[in-house]
Amino acid sequence: MKVLIAAEALPTRTGLRLALEQDVDCVEAGDGPSAVAAARAAQPDVCVIDLEAQRQRLRTVNELQAGVPDAAIIVLTDRLDEDEFMAVVRAGAVGYVSANVDPARLPAVVQSVMRGETAFPRRFVRRLIDELRGRGDRYSLSVGGRSVTLTGREWEVVELFRLGYSTREIAERLGISQITTRRHLGAVEAKVGARTRGELLDVLLPERRR
Repeated sequence: MKVLIAAEALPTRTGLRLALEQDVDCVEAGDGPSAVAAARAAQPDVCVIDLEAQRQRLRTVNELQAGVPDAAIIVLTDRLDEDEFMAVVRAGAVGYVSANVDPARLPAVVQSVMRGETAFPRRFVRRLIDELRGRGDRYSLSVGGRSVTLTGREWEVVELFRLGYSTREIAERLGISQITTRRHLGAVEAKVGARTRGELLDVLLPERRR
């Protein structure tokens, strides 16, 4: 089995490799872009993503899904978050696990996704089921303790915006005009009370404010 490990910190990559190295061929990368390039070259069976910034994690998952669609993607995070969980699942991840997971458990997690299973926190699965039952036509975003409802298209635009794509790139990916893309972003800004794109990102990526 070939596994791609993506993490900025060398000690983190080393620890993950040591946890997985038995009967596993590991390929390492230090950031999102190099992880995508390495994955395209190595065609791993599993990608383990342990990047510090939420935005980079999301974008890397999205790009890996496009570049190596047959690979199972596991995201490790220092803080389990329901909204990020939904975002990485939509982007293509089949695993969302705490970065503090016992290293002895990590091989079992990798083996489970290789068998076609998922590795998700149980408390988040209900929301995923609700969407699959047809509640995904409209999406809820939590803003300052209140729930803001977005249309499906607004959510698609916001997800790509959160990943760092430009207005032009979002328009190309969704097959809509740049004017329509800006209109959707403007509608979301109004709904969440943001006055600028920067403020909208602060809402979508709370870690930016810390």
